[in-house]
This record gives sequence, structure tokens and C-alpha cells, in this order.
Amino acid sequence: MAKVKVSDVDFNNLGFEYMDLPYRYQAYYRDGEWQDAGLVSESTMQMNECATALHYGQTDFEGLKAYRTKEGNIQLFRPDQNAQRMQRSCRRLLMPEVPTEMFVQAVKDVVKANADFVPPYGNGATLYIRPVMIGVEGVIGVHPASEYLFRIFVMPVGNYFKGGLTPTNFTTSEYDRAAHKGTGQNKVGGNYGASLMPGEEAHKRGFSDCVYLDPISHKKIEEVGSANFFGITKDDKFVTPKSPSILPSITKYSLLYLAEHELGMQTEEGDVYIDDLDRFKEAGACGTAAVISPIGGLEHNGKLHVFYSETEVGPVTRKLYDTLSGIQFGDRKGPEGWVVPVEV
Repeated sequence: MAKVKVSDVDFNNLGFEYMDLPYRYQAYYRDGEWQDAGLVSESTMQMNECATALHYGQTDFEGLKAYRTKEGNIQLFRPDQNAQRMQRSCRRLLMPEVPTEMFVQAVKDVVKANADFVPPYGNGATLYIRPVMIGVEGVIGVHPASEYLFRIFVMPVGNYFKGGLTPTNFTTSEYDRAAHKGTGQNKVGGNYGASLMPGEEAHKRGFSDCVYLDPISHKKIEEVGSANFFGITKDDKFVTPKSPSILPSITKYSLLYLAEHELGMQTEEGDVYIDDLDRFKEAGACGTAAVISPIGGLEHNGKLHVFYSETEVGPVTRKLYDTLSGIQFGDRKGPEGWVVPVEV
């Protein structure tokens, strides 16, 4: 695949697709320490045919974004939280942790090196950042590797769900995303491999994605594809599911804070029963890639439950989106430490 040039990119018509940009960051973990860290240009990697990432799923990743402000500056949104979540994923898979300071500086270095690819302010596009760690040592027995590769690459992207801040419909899935005491709270490759078939089945039926129910009773909403669910009750409470198999979304916890402290709403993390959707006047999916994707309708057992509208965004969802994106793009001040500038 040829390297992408800035002149090749139509920043006003971006999808959510991989691009081979000029630079990425990588570091190797050998002999108990991180080494050979720095920027590289080659987008392909070499590993042993018996690498633990290939056979035993020893791989995790993160997702965050860089934003262009009205003044032309570049900033990150809460990258320390991504570092900490990746550390938790690494602990779960018995992989070495990347220290927070190393993680954040590496992100800054990659963004700075590819700064020309950060989309201009005003069209909602961003530079998506993908940190990933893989076990690269050849291991035939089922045990952790002793060598790992940490890499960060980036690409300009548009909306994750087609239509952006436009309501779309979802459907519940009969499949489980993750077990309650499994790896659901961690951003590990196996969770997403398991989601490919349910997601494809939903797409073939005309839905944006599927909604997973809890793996024990199949009565409570857990996740919306690769995003978190939230609902706005008729008395303006922000509600989102709580479960040991839900990935803790940085976007969701940011929305929980903003809903309470900026919009004056009550908030709740708790059980969200699929048979009790009438309590919500609005609903959506949220995450780094999706930001906020309004849910127009949710199909369950052949019946479509419509929230605010299948065509219009609800007013509370709109306020939440405007508040969050305003901070991310530098149009309003956020809580201390949420925004990290990238000096170019």
C-alpha cells in the first residue's frame, strides 16, 4: 500500500477507513524493559509465526483522537485515561504496561509528525489515533510471551456511523459480546473478533449495528456494538448501563460528568432493562469513534421501539453532543486536565 499524501485526502468527505500515513511510533519490550522507541515510517510489521498475538489473543488496543481548533491548534482529549485503560487491559492479558507519561508523549509525537493530516476545523473530521500492543515472541505452550511490540498509528476520519449525528436504528443480538467475568471490561482483540458476525448480521438487515444484552439473563442492555449505551428518561435523567462486562468508555464517563455538572441533570449507572424502554425519551450510542450516535429506534423480538424520532436528534442528546464536541474542538473550556495541547 502506497503512502498517503495530504493532497490525496478529501477532508470534507472522509469515511472511517485505514490510511498509511508517513509516520507511526513503535517500541519493543525485551529483557524486562521498553527499548528501541521512536518514530518509524514502515507500516508493516514482522513477527514470529507462533507469536502469542496470533494464537492466544495476546493483543489489546486503544482509540483516541486529535482535534483541530478554530485557531488552527491541535489538541488531544483525555489521553491519560486511554493510557490507564490500556494498562488495565495489559494487566488482564499479562502484558507489560506502557507508563502513562510514555504513552501520552508517544501520542503527541505521532500526531506532531503527521500534523498536516489533522483535518481542518469546522467539518467534524478528526485524526483518529490507534495504539496497539501485541505479543510477538514465538510461544507454542499456552503462556504469556516475553517480547512485545507497542505501536501507534493515525489516520484522518469522518463519522464512524454513517450519517453522523443523525438517528439510525439498531437491533438486539442473540449473541453475547463477552462473559461477566471474562474480558468485557478490557479493550482486547478477542472481544471484537466475537462481535464481527453479530454486527454483520445486523448490517445485512439494514441496522447500523446490534445491541448486546447481558450474558446471564439476556434482559438488560449492555453495549451498542463497539460503543456504550445511554438513555434520557422522561424526567431528564442521564442513564447508562453498569455491568462487569462493559468496556468503560472514556466518552461515556465524560458525558456523565458533563450531564451532571454542565447541564444540571441527574445521572445514573445501573440496570437498563430491554423491556422497559418506555422510560426513555431519547437514546444513543457513545464512544471515541462514534462520539454520540443517536438511536432512532431499537428492534427487539421483531418490534421496533422508537425513541425521540427516527429522523431528528433529540434536544438533550444535541446539548450533550455540543457540550462534549465544543470542549474537544476548543470552542469551550472543559474541566482541568481534559484537553492536552500538541505543540507543532
